[in-house]
Amino acid sequence: MAIQTGLGDYLAVDDSSGSARDISDNVTSYEIGNSQALLDSTTISKSALQRLIALGDLSVSINGIFDKASNKSHDVFKTKSATRTFTLAIGGNTTGYPKLTAEMLVADYNLSRGSDGALNYTASLMLQSGTVPTWSTVS
Repeated sequence: MAIQTGLGDYLAVDDSSGSARDISDNVTSYEIGNSQALLDSTTISKSALQRLIALGDLSVSINGIFDKASNKSHDVFKTKSATRTFTLAIGGNTTGYPKLTAEMLVADYNLSRGSDGALNYTASLMLQSGTVPTWSTVS
């Protein structure tokens, strides 16, 4: 299976005490920014840009439905302190599926109530560990 959808994805984030919590059923969408800085190292002997690979980064934006139940989204994000392990398994937490794991910090956790009464949240996580995030597979 080379091409797949994002249906059935697994998303877990540690709570403030370091326990991984599956919040997949509270997440409506997410966005991953896995960037790589490039340094301009062009010398006067070149007639085009020359670059070096610099620092990598990872940012995660999670959108979802507010859930105050124990070990769910509000419980995970209400306290922003401590390093959090973020895990995303595309297609589900099943052997062989692509998985991204990184040590992150919670940058923000915001609630929004719509005029229709819906209560949603957004949470932003930023790379903390200084380790370049790499993709693996669920084992």
